[in-house]
Amino acid sequence: MSKKPKWVVEKEQAKRAAAAETVWLFGLHAVRDALLNPKREKLRLMVTLNAQAKLADAIETSGIEAEVIDPRKFNPPIDPQSVHQGAALEVKPLNWGGLAENCIGAEVPRVLLLDRVTDPHNVGAILRSAEVLGASAVIGTRHHSAPETGALAKTASGALERQPYLRMRNLADTITELQNMGFLVLGLDGEAEQTIEGALEGKTHLPVALVLGAEGPGLRQKTKETVDQLVKIDAAGGFGSLNVSNAAAIALYASLPR
Repeated sequence: MSKKPKWVVEKEQAKRAAAAETVWLFGLHAVRDALLNPKREKLRLMVTLNAQAKLADAIETSGIEAEVIDPRKFNPPIDPQSVHQGAALEVKPLNWGGLAENCIGAEVPRVLLLDRVTDPHNVGAILRSAEVLGASAVIGTRHHSAPETGALAKTASGALERQPYLRMRNLADTITELQNMGFLVLGLDGEAEQTIEGALEGKTHLPVALVLGAEGPGLRQKTKETVDQLVKIDAAGGFGSLNVSNAAAIALYASLPR
């Protein structure tokens, strides 16, 4: 029998690892929203008696059997510092599908792309803003972006269950794919000459994708070369002083038609 090439073996191993991957969500809000999400595959629910009472309707709707645990013995496999409020739920990561099915279809599509934004609290906050401001999707990369975690879900305050969060293999390829779909792709850079509003004058009807880098390093060179234009937030201070989740919210709002 011929030996499989190394890349085939690695691909199969990655597929098996992804199939086995689970996430522990915690906190009443994140757990409730996951329980009420029919698309979320739920595996195990651990609650204190108090949390069970608060989540009773969501538990009943989901059909999952809760393990009720004494608060003194409540130790789900999460960071002991986590503010879990007596509720922890093991789930499979959500599968939102591909780029086209998530990014095309909205009346005025807006998409956020994240270049090496790895902090789960920042990504959680970005998902909240994206949901509130009507973005079609938030897109990161499979490596160098925050995966679904309990901390991300808690900061997202339920938005993780409703706001598409895609993780693509390569950011530059994803930008090119969006450009081929008709998106105008703008990269946020504090050194840029043009403001978001200036770049979008007379063009807010177009599908727009905004690319944000991590605080400090900002956008990678390859990203800067791939976007249609570099833009900055029109502010008295520099973009560098803004947290990336605040910058995402302001940029998204600035890009919307008035």
